Amino acid sequence: MVDHQIIDVRDTPLSAEDLAALHANLREQRLFRQEQLQQLSSAAPTRADAFLDRRAAAQVEVRVKLAASARMVLADVEAALARMDLGCYGKCHLCRKPIARERLMIVPQARYCTRCQQVRETGR
Repeated sequence: MVDHQIIDVRDTPLSAEDLAALHANLREQRLFRQEQLQQLSSAAPTRADAFLDRRAAAQVEVRVKLAASARMVLADVEAALARMDLGCYGKCHLCRKPIARERLMIVPQARYCTRCQQVRETGR
């Protein structure tokens, strides 16, 4: 039986070169986020200092938010690297269809295809 499904060029599997480039990108992102978290934790004023100075309090708040954001991105990057190791990288977590190569090149840690990401963001 012949499958007459139309295949979108953007949905073609990633080449070995694509995967290698994405893997290198993710490793660089992981290293950057690890270093960022280390810098944020080592140079942060203590909360006791923050009570004494409003500026220090603002700095603590910014550092806490930056660290939280860096931890979230680091978790996403680690998850993408794990998916690569498991051989399931590049498939949408919702619809299970391939994530477009162009999307992965921009957001290599993407878990969802563009359509499913939009659905998640709009809450439909």
